[in-house]
Amino acid sequence: MHPKKTPAQLGYRMPAEWEPHAATWLSWPRREGISFPDSFDRVMPALRATVETLIGSEQVCINVCNGAHEAEAREALGGLPMEAISFHLVPTNEPWCRDHGPIFLTRDSDPKIAVVDWDYNAWGNKYPPFNLDEIVPTRIAEILNVPVFYPRMILEGGSIDVNGAGALLTTESCLLNKNRNPNLSRDEIEQRLRDYLGVRDILWLGNGIAGDDTDGHIDDLARFISERTAVTVVEENCDDENYQPLQQNLARLREMKIGGRNIDIVALPMPKKIVREGLRLPASYANFYIANNCVLMPTFADSADEIALSILRECFPQRHVIEIDSRELIWGLGTLHCLTQQQPAL
Repeated sequence: MHPKKTPAQLGYRMPAEWEPHAATWLSWPRREGISFPDSFDRVMPALRATVETLIGSEQVCINVCNGAHEAEAREALGGLPMEAISFHLVPTNEPWCRDHGPIFLTRDSDPKIAVVDWDYNAWGNKYPPFNLDEIVPTRIAEILNVPVFYPRMILEGGSIDVNGAGALLTTESCLLNKNRNPNLSRDEIEQRLRDYLGVRDILWLGNGIAGDDTDGHIDDLARFISERTAVTVVEENCDDENYQPLQQNLARLREMKIGGRNIDIVALPMPKKIVREGLRLPASYANFYIANNCVLMPTFADSADEIALSILRECFPQRHVIEIDSRELIWGLGTLHCLTQQQPAL
């Protein structure tokens, strides 16, 4: 590789999630991990449903710590056709593959696929240890035998969303947080995003939703569904603490332009406030995952589930929008998008 050249200079870009996938990567949770306190077995049905849906769409690659961990995952997935599932010895601390996994880049010439390995500190050093998660992208790049780029900046995959055509959505509350990159200015952060993801327009929202321990990941707020269209969650209850921040984000989205033109905005509802053991959980319908022939949408046994499903079905007429009960997953403070990472097709 050219050590002095950035991925953007080499013609790489981060494709949009709706572009064709070769696979979806997951990191299987560990029983002794911290993500699902006292509810590890209760999240297994949602994980199994996620894998079962995805294998009808694409290959599913699952990171495991060792043979015993693989055996545990295989048991949970028992009865599913295993030919579309592969296990990889990539030990992780926690299951949030969106955040610790590789960000894949593509270009037309060989090598067509590359990986960006951003630095990782478990959302601002909140959940040590994260030594295994920190090196996952390079481990996967070695498995796939693709080049790796190192931006030397802390970034989680859930904090950015791209349209594949030069625009990137993110939030000030996360990327500008002093617990991530205290020595980098906003301009320097924007430049790294441009250099390493091949984007031009950096579109900033403000704050995240209540209960979000990531300091406001974009994948709970607003997502591109086409080059010029974004869906965004809106809280209708003006007494809810999410009402004001989401209104402010909506106002920002209405001002945003790509190539001099306003973007189209589709509003998604929010589920009712979910509190467990005194903790507000960051439940959001924006945490859906776009696979080749389906979209996985988290549901919460809420009256707004059906409304959100019908909106996403209109947004994705060519894909089946499949609901996955995420009431146990959200106890880990994340759902379907947080667990998944797409590998683009060549």
